[in-house]
Amino acid sequence: MTTPRAPLVLASASPRRLDLLAQAGLRPDEIKPADIDESPRKEETPRALAERLAREKALAVHAPGQFTLAGDTVVALGRRMLPKAGDAQQVRACLEMMSGRAHQVLSGLALVGPDGRESVRVVTSRVVFKRLTPEEIERYATEGDGVGKAGGYAIQGGAAPFIKRINGSYTAIVGLPLYEAVSMLDGLGYR
Repeated sequence: MTTPRAPLVLASASPRRLDLLAQAGLRPDEIKPADIDESPRKEETPRALAERLAREKALAVHAPGQFTLAGDTVVALGRRMLPKAGDAQQVRACLEMMSGRAHQVLSGLALVGPDGRESVRVVTSRVVFKRLTPEEIERYATEGDGVGKAGGYAIQGGAAPFIKRINGSYTAIVGLPLYEAVSMLDGLGYR
């Protein structure tokens, strides 16, 4: 007789994270978005912010006896963190800053096991944008695809033609570093 595995809880409402987990054959038993303050702390680096937010989200919804997985994405130009765009104006501003430049996408990932053990990682990917025309920026901003996204864009959406190259994890840029997530789950005994 096999012992049933502990349930997996995804501490995120992101449909992209759910889709990525499904690609690896993982289906969370529950989706329980964490509601935490995501404001950066004074002097906090982009990497430290991504790590802290992922860990705080996991801990905010964790209960003993379950696996809790959380992630957070931070987009940065150097030490400058770009916002999760709240409207078309912020999307425009982000695209204007990233046009013709490289930026970093830092994907924090945290897993808390049924026994309280934690595993936390940050995956850094480098994304290079082509030089964008004002018309491209305006069209993308008004389509709404970048609203609610870190850095004001979604690589898997209408911004895909803007990407000259990436160095790192495509799935991390989409929203969840899948290789690392599966490795962490395996490491804490999920499968």
